[in-house]
Amino acid sequence: MLLLGGCDSDGAYVRYGGTTMGTYYQVTARCPQDVEQAIQQELKAVNAEMSTYLPNSTLSKFNAAPPGEWFPVSRELAEVVAAAGRLYRESGGAFDVTVGPLVNLWGFGPLEARGLPAPDAVQATLGSIGHRHLAVAFDPPRLRKDHPELYVDLSAIAKGHGVDRVVQRLSAAGCDAMLVDVGGEVRGTGPSPSERPWRIGIEVPDPESQGGIQRVIRLEEGAVATSGDYRNFIERDGVRYSHTIDPRTGYPVQHGLASVTVLHESAMWADGYATLLNVLGPEEGYAFAREHGLAALFVIRTDGRFEERYTPELEKVLVR
Repeated sequence: MLLLGGCDSDGAYVRYGGTTMGTYYQVTARCPQDVEQAIQQELKAVNAEMSTYLPNSTLSKFNAAPPGEWFPVSRELAEVVAAAGRLYRESGGAFDVTVGPLVNLWGFGPLEARGLPAPDAVQATLGSIGHRHLAVAFDPPRLRKDHPELYVDLSAIAKGHGVDRVVQRLSAAGCDAMLVDVGGEVRGTGPSPSERPWRIGIEVPDPESQGGIQRVIRLEEGAVATSGDYRNFIERDGVRYSHTIDPRTGYPVQHGLASVTVLHESAMWADGYATLLNVLGPEEGYAFAREHGLAALFVIRTDGRFEERYTPELEKVLVR
């Protein structure tokens, strides 16, 4: 995702930036006071709750906990897991935050790839994943798993949640215009420094065209998230294997969808739906987007070139 038109300090607008959650963050905001500490506190709190890289995060401790017991968590973490469960049910299992063991098996996790997995290894790993093994409850907020090898990774939804948290925190601090970007998940509110809507560039999904713009979206109030396989894949014997694993089959997706972008009022939901549609692919995903009224742009590889397909809701915000 690329912000177009520049957004360095301009009058009352100030830009903040740094690293978090294994990626970058950039915030451009018009506020009555300095908000750098507030931004860092909110992102640090998300990390402390939902990171799988921090061994002492709440989620890491839950992953290490024994099955069958309720594990206390923050309300925010419970809400994110509940949202992931809704996406799991809506998609028939195409979105699944327990898919991590399969990602590792195919060599896209932190461990070094050791060749393609055998079919029996894929089937064995499939038996240990599934959101159906994960329960969430409130009052008090808590999680429970019923499989000892269940591993929850919220990377497909947590960045978007972090964006929403920062927007809420800055709005409470009196900021009346902002663009918050955490690792490419973006949410804007109010006018840009030019007093016009924010303009968000969607990258060409081709590693050879880094920085190229596929489309530009006009963003007034809402969030944008993109999911694709053009930066993370492996090739074996001339065959390309996407890092996007279909939790329903245990194998990398086989369709030609290069990237999908979703516009939603919430960055968390835009983040989750983009991943969901990326798994479903150009046909099943487009049908899902239409059925659920999503604003979505699909960029599809076809005979060495890219074709676009977008829903009517997305067409309304395209810059011509």
